[in-house]
Order: sequence, then C-alpha cells, then structure tokens
Amino acid sequence: MTAPLTPPHQPSPHDHHRPEPLPEPPGSDGAPGTAAELRQSAVVVAVSVVAGAVLGLLWLWLAPRIQLFSDGKAVFLKDSEGESAIGTDGTFVLLALGFGALAALLVFLIHRHGGIALVLGLAAGGVLGSLLGWGVGVWLGPERNVVAHAKAVGPDVTFDAPLRLDMWAAAMLAWPIAAMVVHLALTALFGPRDPEPEDGPWPPEPKSATP
Repeated sequence: MTAPLTPPHQPSPHDHHRPEPLPEPPGSDGAPGTAAELRQSAVVVAVSVVAGAVLGLLWLWLAPRIQLFSDGKAVFLKDSEGESAIGTDGTFVLLALGFGALAALLVFLIHRHGGIALVLGLAAGGVLGSLLGWGVGVWLGPERNVVAHAKAVGPDVTFDAPLRLDMWAAAMLAWPIAAMVVHLALTALFGPRDPEPEDGPWPPEPKSATP
C-alpha cells in the first residue's frame, strides 16, 4: 500500500512560497515628504528675495520721474497736473504681478508635486521680494532729502523727486497674490491627478489556500 500523494492542485507542505508583494497603496504618486517640501520652500523664499533686487532695479529704470524745482524758498512740482505718481505705483504693481506669475510657473515646472509648503513659500517670498525691491528702488533712486537736494542744485533747476509708493500695501501684495493664483490655476489644470479608488477593502485580504 502506497502513501497518498499530494494532489497536483494543492501545494506541498514542504514547499517554501514567498509572500506575494502588496500593491502600492493609493496616493503614493512620488510626492515629496514634509522635510523635502520645507527645504524646497526655503529655496523658493531665498530665490524670491534675490529676484526682489532685480524688481527694484527694473522699477528704478522703468518708473516715470516726478519733476521738482525750487524758487529758493520752497519746492514745487514742475507739472502739478501730471500723473507720474500714479505711474510710479502702477509700474511697481505691474512688475510685481509679472514676477509673481513667473515665480509660480517656475515652481510648478520644477516641483510639480508641490504642496502647501511651496505655496506658503511663494507667498512669503513674494512679500519679502517686494519689500526688498521697494527698498532697492528707493535707496538707489534720486536723493530722498528733497530740501537738501533743492539747495544743492540751486533755484529754478529741475530735479527728480525720490521714488515712493503711495499704494504701498497693494504693491506689497501684488506679487504673492499673483504667485498663488497662477500656481493654483496651473495645479488645477496640469497637476498630477489622484489615482482612482480601487474596488474592495484596502489592503487586500490575503488569499486562503484551498483545502
């Protein structure tokens, strides 16, 4: 009498089977971890601050000048009906909007899986860059002491007024608002999509051996 053989459809108890690897859990789409996002956000802030100096130089170059003159006793506007002051603010705001949109585009192209840390980095970098750009333009621009400048050039001589921002609050927010809006739009249109949920429980239940 021979011992019963193992049916061909059942595994032998002496065989060693490797467990089947579980599928990759949903949502792991290559997005960076929290530490990596914080490092990326710090880089975005640093680059934005450097770009703020470029913003200040462009503002100094492109902004219209306000002409002043002195009669020896007081300082007057050469063109009292001019719109140079509005043009100075408008130039800064337009430049800041462009810098914000460009920053958002670059961040999206480099870090397509960026999260909330990158968005906050764009906002903080935009504010800091705008503040630095404002400071650079004012510091490198015409003399800020109007009275001393008028005395130096003499009476009836036209000179440039210092750069200033009358709508400074709106100017400081133009860059971060543009950056966040553009980044949100790019993420909504071209960002990675979440995987479709699979049917059944997760993780999948292990298959039981047929008796």
